[in-house]
This record gives sequence, structure tokens and C-alpha cells, in this order.
Amino acid sequence: MKAGIVFTGTGPILILTTYEDFSDEKFVKKLEQKGIKKFMAAEVPVSDCQKKYGGHYEAILKDVKQTDDLRVLDYNGFNVFYNFPFSSWGKEYRHEG
Repeated sequence: MKAGIVFTGTGPILILTTYEDFSDEKFVKKLEQKGIKKFMAAEVPVSDCQKKYGGHYEAILKDVKQTDDLRVLDYNGFNVFYNFPFSSWGKEYRHEG
């Protein structure tokens, strides 16, 4: 399981995914199917998501399939941006379709 902040044209969203990497072609296609053709993504610790989102995290986690899937944990850009300090951000990826 991987967690990441994905910056889209409408602002950041927080996602959970079973994809190994944000550059995975299937992950990119999944976002394109949702209308997201250009994005930046930064990995954040799953443990931080568990702590910050508690029961909501658990509910979303139960909905994530074991292979090739993603779910939005938080779509409130303000919350997403300010819940995770830059120091907690990991590897970053950019895609421009």
C-alpha cells in the first residue's frame, strides 16, 4: 500500500493505492480515466495517513482492492496540503499527458 498527495488542476488530493509507483503506466491510465491528464505526485507515509484519518482511513482501506487500485482518502485540498509537512514527502513524480 502506498499513500500520496496528487496535485491536479483543481488542487491536491490524498490517495491510497496498491500500485508500486506513481509512474506505473496503469496508475497513469487510471488517473486519465478520471480526467486527470497532468499531475504531480509525492509519496507520504501510510502511517501518517492512519494517524491523521483514523476510522475514515480504515473504511477507505477496506474498499481498496488488493491489486491495481486507488482510492481518494481526502479531496479537500486545504486539509491535504497542510496535514503533511514537506519534510514528510518522499519521492516525487510528474506526468504531463
